[in-house]
Amino acid sequence: MSNVPANLKYSNDHEWCLLEGDVATIGITDFAQSQLGDIVFVDVPTVGETLAAGEVFGSIEAVKTVSDAFTPMSGEVIEFNDAVDADPALVNKDAYGEGWLIKVKVSDASEWDSLLTAEQYAELIG
Repeated sequence: MSNVPANLKYSNDHEWCLLEGDVATIGITDFAQSQLGDIVFVDVPTVGETLAAGEVFGSIEAVKTVSDAFTPMSGEVIEFNDAVDADPALVNKDAYGEGWLIKVKVSDASEWDSLLTAEQYAELIG
């Protein structure tokens, strides 16, 4: 069973989101990192760009595959996790902590309500 913290919200694309004020911290879920395998590179070319919910903000390369990462909430990408840039394996080790990917200055806080709860996400991944 994957780890699904109750204080976060989730997307159908396996991203997690923590909203603090008007800033959302976003990463991929423990389930997603376990499906990808050993992550070797994270590319986020969108810092400074404003993206709509569901748009690709970057890509995650694992040993056997490359996967797009989607922003669950609209807003401006204001930060990329430099620690993950230096050590992409942090996403495998601590997907909900040190392995976060981006921070977004949210433009529509109501989108938070449309994201999946921990219970709904746990059902999605079975």
